[in-house]
Amino acid sequence: METIRLTMAQALLRFLDAQYISEDGVETKFVAGVMGIFGHGNVTGIGEALERSPGSLTYVQGKNEQGMAHAATAYAKQKNRKQIYACTSSIGPGALNMVTAAGTATVNRIPLLLLPGDNFASRQPDPVLQQIEAPGDYTVSATDCFKPVSRYWDRIVRPEQLMSAALNAMRVLTDPAETGAVTLALPQDVQAEAYDYPASFFAKRVYYRDRTLPAPEAIERCVRLAAAAKRPLIVAGGGVRYSGASEALAALAEAFGIPVAETQAGRGSLPWSHPLNVGGIGVTGGLAANRLAKEADLIIGIGTRYSDFTTASKSAFAREGAAFLNINVNGLDAAKLEGTAWIGDAKGALEMLLERLFALGYRTAYGADEIADIRALWNAEIDRLYALEREDGLAQTRALGVVNETLGDEAVIVCAAGSLPGDLQRLWRTGTPDGYHLEYGFSCMGYEVSGAFGAALAAPDREVYALVGDGSYLMLHSELVTSLQEGRKFTILLFDNHGFQCIHNLQRGHGSDGFGNEFRYREPSSSRYTGAYMPMDFAAHARSLGAAAYKADSAETLREALMRAREEQVTTLIEISVLPGTNTDGYESWWNVGVPEVSAGERVVAAHADMKRRIGEARPY
Repeated sequence: METIRLTMAQALLRFLDAQYISEDGVETKFVAGVMGIFGHGNVTGIGEALERSPGSLTYVQGKNEQGMAHAATAYAKQKNRKQIYACTSSIGPGALNMVTAAGTATVNRIPLLLLPGDNFASRQPDPVLQQIEAPGDYTVSATDCFKPVSRYWDRIVRPEQLMSAALNAMRVLTDPAETGAVTLALPQDVQAEAYDYPASFFAKRVYYRDRTLPAPEAIERCVRLAAAAKRPLIVAGGGVRYSGASEALAALAEAFGIPVAETQAGRGSLPWSHPLNVGGIGVTGGLAANRLAKEADLIIGIGTRYSDFTTASKSAFAREGAAFLNINVNGLDAAKLEGTAWIGDAKGALEMLLERLFALGYRTAYGADEIADIRALWNAEIDRLYALEREDGLAQTRALGVVNETLGDEAVIVCAAGSLPGDLQRLWRTGTPDGYHLEYGFSCMGYEVSGAFGAALAAPDREVYALVGDGSYLMLHSELVTSLQEGRKFTILLFDNHGFQCIHNLQRGHGSDGFGNEFRYREPSSSRYTGAYMPMDFAAHARSLGAAAYKADSAETLREALMRAREEQVTTLIEISVLPGTNTDGYESWWNVGVPEVSAGERVVAAHADMKRRIGEARPY
């Protein structure tokens, strides 16, 4: 047997460089490169291997471990999970910084390969710098924190263990149902240990992503259920986009006149102008989808996790006896809400449903103009909010209207947290696939700037925009610098509303006066944050890092800044002053957030009573 003597780190990189994924006959190199920040736990292992690597893996220098891992997640998401960047860090704080990103990737079903350094396997120099010592279990280290947020976790304490660990990692990373964060903890001494690896371990491997269908009996059950529905509603989730099923979805909807609602991950499954696209659904959904959901007798969920935002805490689908047909590659998601499961690929499922229902002469019972009328009503509301003028400043919905009208269909927008995702799901008019990039499974503050950098890496031919609140920007914006270093421009649209106003609104909507969520000075008389707003010059901050920057406080100055930003050659920030509390809300949805039963505030007690009533009207499980 031919062997090649390499260190474990060298072998890992050579292995990753030879991995490919194939879908519909198109083969794609799976690992584009490695993002990393070096420390004593990886610099002489993976760091030295990358420096001397003869392969084609690109190294990208991160500025914050969480930020670079978010960028890698966004890259994989924008590539529809067909290509990834791995991420490496030192032990201790470097590793722990990536745990949040691991949770973000796993919740969103996005492949993310994490290669944190770890304690010495030999234990000779223990305890080393940054090592956590657990007195009751000396095998525990910082990297154990990745276990609950990883789909696969392993610690490689001997160099030959790499072979089985790497193959298992690729099994999970390329599996459309089981993918998420994969963590291979790499003790720093083992990274440098050599082994005679079989040459066959480094041969090109192709992972075939086949379009699977369920058993014939399961298909029959699903077809019978669909054929009996009079008022079906499709809920398109992220699985529609990852499966490349947009055309199949449009064909099924058009053949039978079935309205299509979209989750955050599924936004853009159909163009906003499609006559059967009724927009976002659930807590951050719009009037059209939420009204149709109340009367639907069958909900056809395609590639959706059915999060509480999608189901409005299980209150959205209120019709007695409403049934669920769940098309999903993931058995966990397919079984939710006691649905009839079609476990398989979305595109294949939609094509087969179309064929079978057409053969049965299937028809829905929607009125001739019913869907068109409710779409027109909702679009008129979007127009109103986009045109909303205020004498006291710029409303957030007006700002979004200007941005939406100015960017054009080819732009990619990236967002994750605060009040912006709700406004975007309700109002944003998406015209092209993969132009709406929302991380809303974890709603991770700090994803936006990092994610926009990852999206810009993945789609260099498209304009990329990070839509971010001031609170989220302050949490994490480090990869702005990396974008300058890499020459990958994107534009940051920073909506400055003086704090965590989304949660401030949530407080006040449930009886509170609002506490601890605005960026105000502490006032000596109250010893609380009730003083004046803190003045922050975000544009000056961006310029200090090397970015271009503009400010806007009106529709006219915003439009001008957007046009000027488009001409810039480097990452650009536009600081947009918007009025707090001018975001959207409601539209016949509800969110169960848990309101105190006992409070000194009468409005809080009243809000609790309303919550109890709503829970009684929602599905219990």
